[in-house]
Amino acid sequence: MITVALPKGALLKDCIKLLQSVGLDFSAFLDSSNRQLQIHDTTGTAKALLVRTHDVPVYVEYGQAQLGVVGYDVLREKSPKVAHLADLKFGKCRLSVAVKASSPYRQSLELPAHGRVASKFVHCAREYFHNLDMPVEIVPLYGSVELGPITGMSEAIVDLVSTGRTLTENGLIEIDVLFESSARLIAHPLSYRLNSDNLEHLISQLREATLATA
Repeated sequence: MITVALPKGALLKDCIKLLQSVGLDFSAFLDSSNRQLQIHDTTGTAKALLVRTHDVPVYVEYGQAQLGVVGYDVLREKSPKVAHLADLKFGKCRLSVAVKASSPYRQSLELPAHGRVASKFVHCAREYFHNLDMPVEIVPLYGSVELGPITGMSEAIVDLVSTGRTLTENGLIEIDVLFESSARLIAHPLSYRLNSDNLEHLISQLREATLATA
């Protein structure tokens, strides 16, 4: 039986819609009264795990799930040992550098040397500024990162941006984009190579469904 790791939060509804298009129904996860973290498809041919977004590649890497759906941002941050199979074309956003609108900085290279940059994407932020040859201090924050510049703790943040509304409402602006992100289909490498439980057939169906809606 194929197990799919699905992310809680913004990607879940589109994940379930995609899986329904290939005959797998995990819509019970959308019921607010449902507290189950593991459910079987109504046909009994597959099951799904509902996990935190950053945990999806962990369950896939360690083989508790053969397939998973996760944002490209998470894959870049965690660099898990998984097979990257397809861009699913939903959950589009970008990882950006942002500063207070009232600050003098309008690009990353203008930030002060040894300044502070707050982010939950510590690896991505550190890699980005390293490639710019800019010595900055990366401050790990896992809540409202926007508070970094607002309180003066940091000169900038590196965070995901979709519409930009949250930044605007907190007096921040984007000054650079590290990369674009969207939902990606991933697989456990060995299961993929061995085509366990006819995994390749399901992957092909998901790819075709993605192309049909693109």
